[in-house]
Amino acid sequence: MHTQTITAPAAQALNTPRAAVPPSADQFSIIASCSGVIATEFCYRKDEEIYGEGEPSEYVYQVIRGAVRTYKLLSDGRRQIGAFHLAGDVFGLDPGTAHRLTAEAITDTTVRLVKRRSLEAAAGSNVRVAHNLWTMTASDLRHAEDHMLLLGRKTAMEKVATFLLEMDRRLAKAGMMALPMCRRDIGDYLGLTLETVSRALSQLNDQGILVFSSARQIVLRNRQRLADMDV
Repeated sequence: MHTQTITAPAAQALNTPRAAVPPSADQFSIIASCSGVIATEFCYRKDEEIYGEGEPSEYVYQVIRGAVRTYKLLSDGRRQIGAFHLAGDVFGLDPGTAHRLTAEAITDTTVRLVKRRSLEAAAGSNVRVAHNLWTMTASDLRHAEDHMLLLGRKTAMEKVATFLLEMDRRLAKAGMMALPMCRRDIGDYLGLTLETVSRALSQLNDQGILVFSSARQIVLRNRQRLADMDV
């Protein structure tokens, strides 16, 4: 694992350009610049754990390059992925003092992190920092609510359509999205089996809604039909 300590202005320059930078990226940069906290850069290899469920929640993280999955192992051994964090995304904003989920690098990934205590101290004296922390927390809550609805109320095809539209917004460049996650990850995120995900993707391909340029590179040919499925 490679580490590098950097000041907030230098850390701000590490953001990787994306097709659609999430609001959390700008908010995290604002927080860092306003509070003057020190950020540290860490590199993780594919499938390496960043933090585990139940471990102390001491840092807040931002993905610079790569991708991260956060998940919980259920009592029967199944894995439920709660979110995929891509370049620019902030994660690790747990409400309590311990992490509720485990975070792992999906691919070789670089993150930067700041101490949670430093952010909390800055929020106590800087209204702008407090507002941006609240906005990021509210965004996480909204995603959790949307994900709960997806898991509980949508059919398998509707779930896959919702996922593809989400990734299209967050990943697509020049009309193509390169998924960092495998189909098993997608299944564990949507509450579906690997076979069901593969069957749904094949059906969408047969219908001309999407086309594969490789196993994980997808071009959406008909976003409107996908949107019609995303009820």
